[in-house]
Amino acid sequence: MVGIFKSLGGFAVTPHKVSVCILLQIFAPPAKTSVPFSFSTVAQHNRLGLFLLALTKSCDDILEPKLEELINQLREVGGLLDHWLIDHLTSRLSSLASPDDLFNFFNEMRGILGGSDSGVMEDDQIVLDPNSNLGMFLRRCVLAFNVLSFEGVCHLLTNIGMYCKETLSSCSYGASEVEDTRNDLETLPEYENMDLENLVFEKVNEEIEAKKRSTQGISFHFHMSEALSGLAEDVDVPSFSTCKTSSKAKEAFSYSHTLCNTSRDMDPSGGAFLRTNWQMQGYLDAQAETIEKLGSLFSLNAFEMVLKQLQKMAPELHRVHFLRYLNTLSHDDYFSALENVHRYFDYSAGTEGFDFVPPGSGCNSFGRYEIALLCLGMMHVHFGHPKQALEVLTEAVHVSQQQSNDTCLTYTLAAIGNLLSESGFSRTSGILGSSYSPLMSMGISLSVQQQLFVLLTESLRRAESLKLKRLVASNHLAMAKFHLMHVQRPLLSFGPRASSKLRTSPISVCKELRLSNHLICQYGTESSTKTTDGSFSTTWLKNLQKPAGSHVLSRDPESGNNSSELPFFAQPTSIPGSVLQLLGSSYLLRASAAELYGSAPLARINALLYAICFADASSSSDASLAYVKLIQHLAIFKGYKEAFSALKVAEEKFLSLSKSRILLLKLQLVHEHALHRGCLKLAQQACNEIGVLASSVTGVDLDLKTEASFRHARTLLAANQFSEAARVAHSLFCLCYKYNLQVQNASVLLLLAEIHKKSGNAVVGLPYALASLSFCQSFNLDLLKASATLTIAELWLSLGPSHSKRALNLLHGAFPMILGHGGLELRARAFIVEAKCYLCSPSFSVSKDPEVVLDPLKQASEELQLLEYHELAAEAFYLMAMVFDKLGRLDEREEAADSFKKHIMALENPEETDSSLLNVS
Repeated sequence: MVGIFKSLGGFAVTPHKVSVCILLQIFAPPAKTSVPFSFSTVAQHNRLGLFLLALTKSCDDILEPKLEELINQLREVGGLLDHWLIDHLTSRLSSLASPDDLFNFFNEMRGILGGSDSGVMEDDQIVLDPNSNLGMFLRRCVLAFNVLSFEGVCHLLTNIGMYCKETLSSCSYGASEVEDTRNDLETLPEYENMDLENLVFEKVNEEIEAKKRSTQGISFHFHMSEALSGLAEDVDVPSFSTCKTSSKAKEAFSYSHTLCNTSRDMDPSGGAFLRTNWQMQGYLDAQAETIEKLGSLFSLNAFEMVLKQLQKMAPELHRVHFLRYLNTLSHDDYFSALENVHRYFDYSAGTEGFDFVPPGSGCNSFGRYEIALLCLGMMHVHFGHPKQALEVLTEAVHVSQQQSNDTCLTYTLAAIGNLLSESGFSRTSGILGSSYSPLMSMGISLSVQQQLFVLLTESLRRAESLKLKRLVASNHLAMAKFHLMHVQRPLLSFGPRASSKLRTSPISVCKELRLSNHLICQYGTESSTKTTDGSFSTTWLKNLQKPAGSHVLSRDPESGNNSSELPFFAQPTSIPGSVLQLLGSSYLLRASAAELYGSAPLARINALLYAICFADASSSSDASLAYVKLIQHLAIFKGYKEAFSALKVAEEKFLSLSKSRILLLKLQLVHEHALHRGCLKLAQQACNEIGVLASSVTGVDLDLKTEASFRHARTLLAANQFSEAARVAHSLFCLCYKYNLQVQNASVLLLLAEIHKKSGNAVVGLPYALASLSFCQSFNLDLLKASATLTIAELWLSLGPSHSKRALNLLHGAFPMILGHGGLELRARAFIVEAKCYLCSPSFSVSKDPEVVLDPLKQASEELQLLEYHELAAEAFYLMAMVFDKLGRLDEREEAADSFKKHIMALENPEETDSSLLNVS
């Protein structure tokens, strides 16, 4: 919808502001003024007040809504009063037929305000505090009207007439409402006969045209309106506040359609309406947030056209170059991104568009060179150039120290810490100086892990001293991740008092997460409240017509919306988007921590909280991560049918790109499903595609590289190629050890134990399983520890019946964790091992207590059929057939034998099921 442009200057009276004043008069009528309709409930009155508060806070937006849009919003919030509110608004606007009417109207508006000179108030009279948001808005409107000249008042009257006529003549709000406002429409022709106003309007146009011809090279505040008119129509920022079942790809398409197919409608008055730098900066900030949210789904060419138009119109607005850099960066255009970031700092010297606190001493003549280095380093991080990024960021540290720019130094240290934690560095040198660690001055070299800890600690200390609340919260999250993934090691680990207890600290993780959330609540001192509230209110108003509530992994887009209060549910809060992203990141990290520690319900709850509460304010990458965790939970606990159904919903929300988490999840599910069904060719194909997603640069995408190698080894194991599987697993262990990926090493060691168990070398497999168990204890990996214990029990059992009791004791010790938090496969394995332990025990008699064996085998067979795990299901049915045979229950034996035969045939003939899996992938 095309908005209406504001008039000259900063704050001016417009038809939209007059409409808001009329609604304010309804909300708080002046003394001795009767309101035609009284509010039946306090909730109705409060709902209108909340709507007016949002309207007044969004008054500084680059576009003002038309009367039609305001009427649509009133219909959403008015409830039972919507017809009356719309009728009163239109009739009051139509009654403003002369300058005297406007003068009397604004004179009446003074009676709404309270204060020492407000006189005697009547009972139950509602007055506005002059210092409140509504009161300040009303005072500004009255003051702006008082300073208008007679010509300005006539111009305002003409604009009000056109504001009303365009909407009311279109009859846009239904037949019943047309009938209600018929009397108002009859009053409109009087606007057409206002010759004086038309004369004044033509005169004002002539003056503006003269200004156009005489002002060609002045400041940005005076650029003409033709380009701004087309630009402002192009820049209607879409809102993503309500999580709907439509995909982000559809949202991005809608946004691109808005940019590419805009009508170049001029303001009806033909006047030149200007924008302030503050408004344009706010628009560019909104676009930057949209780029971060949509990523590569953001329209590259359409937005590039808008930026070129804005750059041509306002060449001194250098932040346009930075938006072009962000736009090309999101589409992985390295050369264009590099060119634009260089151009931005060449023109602006890094002094525009950053909220960094200026350094204590003066800047050098080249501007903020350290900020340019920081942006360049982050660009290298994005494109997967860790070595170049580390070199540039290290130089940024030195320049920040030389220029005494403590804020930039703090951000740079945080960026280096993020680089060291995300990318693989076997060794580093030259990052830290003696000022960061006294050990460096002693000539003691620190490992990458120790350097990371020092960097995070130093960045956190500096952020707290500079009161950079968001960076403090981000550093707390980084510290929580460090404590989650790394064992606490003292910097000096020698001598008789050296700590021998090497374990991670879940308490430290929880502490850092709580501190992060606590500090995020104090975000208000870092940003402009006016900017935040205005952006929030504009988004709030745009989302009134959207259905409330979120539908996570649901295909049903419809929800009941019969209550008039629903538009106020699930509306965006006034918290800035960056703060919401940090808050949401803490819940994602909680979910990841719960996964590592083995608490499946806690991981699911935190992922679900994020998907419901924070997905709309987050980037596509983070939002997709929450969906990935939920779908993985479905696959583990409900089976692949439920997981693939949810995956289709997620694919509609997120576009599968080259490194999309959704695409990776799909390949993982296909690989697991193929292994369980015996489709080894499909499994290897999925494994190869995972490897293709990883970058060829050393140290980059280590998670993808380890995932591909791990799954390749499992595929070789399923094909009974034990030597090749052991070779791949050993190579993977060396890679993880080189880059200090200790958590992954626990899984690799357990895989090596599985390989030796299947190859018949139980004695060789036991040391690997015990080493994996040791890693699990150090990193508090409780669920993986239970899985390692299960593997150890299987290894003992394979050594002979004499070890069945020891294996059963180990299994019973791990049962609470397995049954409480384990998935279908882990529980089924445990049940089968338990039955085998009893059957192998010389002291156990099947005839005396058959249910001890049959109950776990039946439970295992049911869960394995959900997973379509043919090999283990066949083993379960084979054991059941043996037990039924010993008991003489021949019918049940034959039934179990038939099920065994079906699973064996499906395992030996996987070609029949390959086609269905390929369709999924």
